[in-house]
Amino acid sequence: MGYGSYRSSDWSRLKDSSKITHDSTANDIFKSHTIAEKFDPKFVSVRESRDSEEHPNSTPVLIGLDVTGSMGYLSAEIAKNGLHETMMKIYSTKPIEDPQMMFAAIGDVVDRAPLQVTHFESDIRIAEQLMELWLEGRGGDGPEDYPLLWYFAAKHTSIDSYSKRGKKGFLFTIGDADCHSNIQASDINKIFNDSITEPCLIEDLAKMASEQYELFHIHLAYSVNTTVPTNFAKAIPGRVIVIPKANVDRIPEIIISVMELINGKDQDKIIEQWDPTAQPVVKNAISKLTIKTKKKKGFFF
Repeated sequence: MGYGSYRSSDWSRLKDSSKITHDSTANDIFKSHTIAEKFDPKFVSVRESRDSEEHPNSTPVLIGLDVTGSMGYLSAEIAKNGLHETMMKIYSTKPIEDPQMMFAAIGDVVDRAPLQVTHFESDIRIAEQLMELWLEGRGGDGPEDYPLLWYFAAKHTSIDSYSKRGKKGFLFTIGDADCHSNIQASDINKIFNDSITEPCLIEDLAKMASEQYELFHIHLAYSVNTTVPTNFAKAIPGRVIVIPKANVDRIPEIIISVMELINGKDQDKIIEQWDPTAQPVVKNAISKLTIKTKKKKGFFF
């Protein structure tokens, strides 16, 4: 998948035809009331991110959204503004080449739809599929199963960026809770139609997914001083970004800034490129990350 290019005019047409406005709620945007088979991982053998003549250097980007409980505002913000802003800023700043984006809706293993996954796409189909996802909305304040996306990325994606060029893609999960410390084999088998016999520790899932993807989690909190969630801190140390929920509209700048850090851009230059209102948010978001970036000789942090 991943043909075509994302265009602002296509987004405008989709936004108008879907009657999306500044005041649209999650219920206004996401009309599905059950999981679609095409997004159900038990029916997905593999999602592919492939090079093409049009996109010779494809870069896969996976974004997993928490769709439990009160997290509808996150999906609504991404659908109304975040996706479009992210794609436009990727094209203008060029932190990666030939982006191919896949969205995932993440819940808990006990949900009817613990995980939903779109295709990797490069054009307006990114947004069209996002809006077809089901916001199940279950769950409370406890941990959720974000690492389901890590398992899917490790076992059920095939990406040319890594297999052909040894270059990792990017995987971001976004939510307001910690994750469970493990996922039972029975849950993996039920959700993915796989056959494993042992529970999956999240540290092992992170290690598996990290072979092909740069993993990050964006934790939405009431304060930037909120402690990094315990299990995420163990699974992906130095890769958890804490931002206040009030700054959810700055997720595009944060995602792009992380990509630029991975690719070796100077942190001060990354921060300076954004408008003054975004700069402190981005600075707080990326300043505590542990990024190992390869240069011609050795590594630096």
